[in-house]
Amino acid sequence: MSAEMIIGIAGQAILTVLKAAGPLLLSGLVVGLVVSILQATTQIQEQTLAFVPKIVAILLAVLIFGPWILSTLVNFTSRIFENLYRFVG
Repeated sequence: MSAEMIIGIAGQAILTVLKAAGPLLLSGLVVGLVVSILQATTQIQEQTLAFVPKIVAILLAVLIFGPWILSTLVNFTSRIFENLYRFVG
């Protein structure tokens, strides 16, 4: 197994992780930004107000994007196992 093949597999793995985690992180980021703006305008500095909406948003994103995330991870894993004979040599 060559160094180029290892780097290629690592690049595909990083891209798959970013694709899988992207919707969850993006929803948490958007909700956190909205809550921060709300806190700044109302001058409410309650710490739980920042965490609870983010948790709810990420749980909803898991429910919405869960099947797509699962299929993305399963496709990557199946490609790795299908090409295992090439990796072992």
